[in-house]
Amino acid sequence: MNRFSIGGPTFNVTYLTRYLPDEFETILVGGVPEKGETDSLHILRENGIEPIIIPELSKSVNPMKERKAYQKIKKIIEEFKPDIVHTHASKSGLIGRLAAHSANVSVILHTFHGHVFHSYFGKVKTEMVKRMERYLAKISTGIIAISETQKHELTSVYNIAPRDKVKMIPLGFDLSRFVKSREKNRKNIRQKFGVEEDVVAIAIVGRLVPIKNHEFFLDVIQKLVKLTSRKIHVFIVGDGEEREQIELRVESLKQEGCKIVMTSWLYDVAEFNGGMDVICLTSKNEGTPVSLIEAQATGIPVVSTDVGGVSDIVANGKAGFVVEKGKLSEYVAKLQILVENDALRENYGNFGKKYVLEHFDYSVLINNMNQYYNSLLKERM
Repeated sequence: MNRFSIGGPTFNVTYLTRYLPDEFETILVGGVPEKGETDSLHILRENGIEPIIIPELSKSVNPMKERKAYQKIKKIIEEFKPDIVHTHASKSGLIGRLAAHSANVSVILHTFHGHVFHSYFGKVKTEMVKRMERYLAKISTGIIAISETQKHELTSVYNIAPRDKVKMIPLGFDLSRFVKSREKNRKNIRQKFGVEEDVVAIAIVGRLVPIKNHEFFLDVIQKLVKLTSRKIHVFIVGDGEEREQIELRVESLKQEGCKIVMTSWLYDVAEFNGGMDVICLTSKNEGTPVSLIEAQATGIPVVSTDVGGVSDIVANGKAGFVVEKGKLSEYVAKLQILVENDALRENYGNFGKKYVLEHFDYSVLINNMNQYYNSLLKERM
């Protein structure tokens, strides 16, 4: 159960629905993306999955819609009679778990793909969210964290659930398309956007929303171009509520000589990544950022703020650099190192590729989840 917008949750539920062993009969229920988000239904359909869409299950707060979504989901649960209800992300996790609890489902699970316990809301609303999640954890059979860092936050920092109730299971992806055709993709993308071979292409991939902190990224670029002798070409991939504000800043930086392209969302991220040399992330809060896993699978080094599960997926000083949040000068310095050292970028890219292919392939996810589902079902027999 999830809201179908671009991101890790959609890939997660897609691979679980498609690849779990035949002993599991599954249905996938989800909501719709917000304005400025791109829906991810094509990912499901490419994998032969037709989900049940609940239009009322959206990100925005609307009690009437939420009540209707709850009623629809509860009816689906009562008709399907599942042994397990597994929810993903906050709104789906709230409504789905309440409906499953009301319908006396044996096993109720929730995966935190990120959390909103800091950097999203004010103090009062944040405290309300934490209290709500603590109650939902009590009615859940188990909670899934997607990194050890996130598990620590859920259990020891924000006290959402006891440690023995939280299972760490990393995300899983079909990374084969990021490994294939790197040279061909590099040639195509650089030709398409007019990027010469001696130019270093830097990208940031993600929603254009405050939590992703594109303002910080543009501060980095503004400083970098004044420090490096290398020619750089910058790409901002994504869309969202801050697009207009970011466009204004980009136009200002262009006047200073920066080459920056805003592409909106791209259908084939694997092809696009092939043309890049470094991929950045500057978020204030994250779960496990998909863009960094995809970048490493392509063989590209990364630079990221040290938020959420980033340190669990990026080997600092081996696959790229992880920088303390807010440290602008340090971030610029680390990015400059990669921009100016072609051999280091290749070495870091090779290390990152090997690491993510070993740890984040969807087959690992399926095996972990299959074992966890069966262990919980046995406990309730």
